Amino acid sequence: MKIVENFYFPVVTEKYRGTTEYSRVRELLVRAAESRGLTTYGEIAVIMGLPTQGNHMSNGTGHLLGEISEEEKKADRPMLSAVVVTVDGTPGSGFFKLAKKLGKFKGEAVDEDSFWRQELEAVYEACKRPTA
Repeated sequence: MKIVENFYFPVVTEKYRGTTEYSRVRELLVRAAESRGLTTYGEIAVIMGLPTQGNHMSNGTGHLLGEISEEEKKADRPMLSAVVVTVDGTPGSGFFKLAKKLGKFKGEAVDEDSFWRQELEAVYEACKRPTA
């Protein structure tokens, strides 16, 4: 997303915004963040009706997560997709590529883990439930 005189130019083609899948996946991400937890690409694929592995799954989940992250950036919030990890507990490479496109990550591969952990903490903070 590029900002030019208060206009946003998306970096992710709109495909899922406004769909049931978009709403359900976003809700899953918020619930994970509220509990300071994580979710997986496989769980998202199930919600989307996609296979739980392979290129079709990766492309579909990545695209939807990109749309969600772009909306969060537009609202001046951290990348909600930081709560999504692979089966080995790390974000996919697309997370960092998108972070660069959104202007949030300017580092090198050696800085990825640090960036992800900072963004994850920012998501947890943004989504924490108020205490009584």
